[in-house]
Amino acid sequence: MSAPSTVEEYLAALPDQARGVLGEVRAAVLRGMPGATETVRYGMPAAMLGHRYGLHFAAWKKHAALYPVPVLDGDLEAEVAPYRSGKDAVHLRYGQPVPVDLVERIAAAVAVRRGG
Repeated sequence: MSAPSTVEEYLAALPDQARGVLGEVRAAVLRGMPGATETVRYGMPAAMLGHRYGLHFAAWKKHAALYPVPVLDGDLEAEVAPYRSGKDAVHLRYGQPVPVDLVERIAAAVAVRRGG
């Protein structure tokens, strides 16, 4: 099977649970980054701000993830901390409610840092 060339192809290839979670993550990222376009980079979906990347999001066996998420300011970082895995990844475990508001605020904060 060839690598997906669109976000829709990427999502279509996922198991139901992962597809549902990543669909929620995708929508929240795009709400947080108005005007972002989507592409597939490094084999995973990415929200682009012009020619610069904003965030990548991907599905894994036990979680969905956002990359790269820099250390954020103040209270937002405190909210993100329980989801951190490594210095620049945020993991959202399947079977747990997706913190869509938090994902949207992460995306908005990343957009500001990237000049979007």
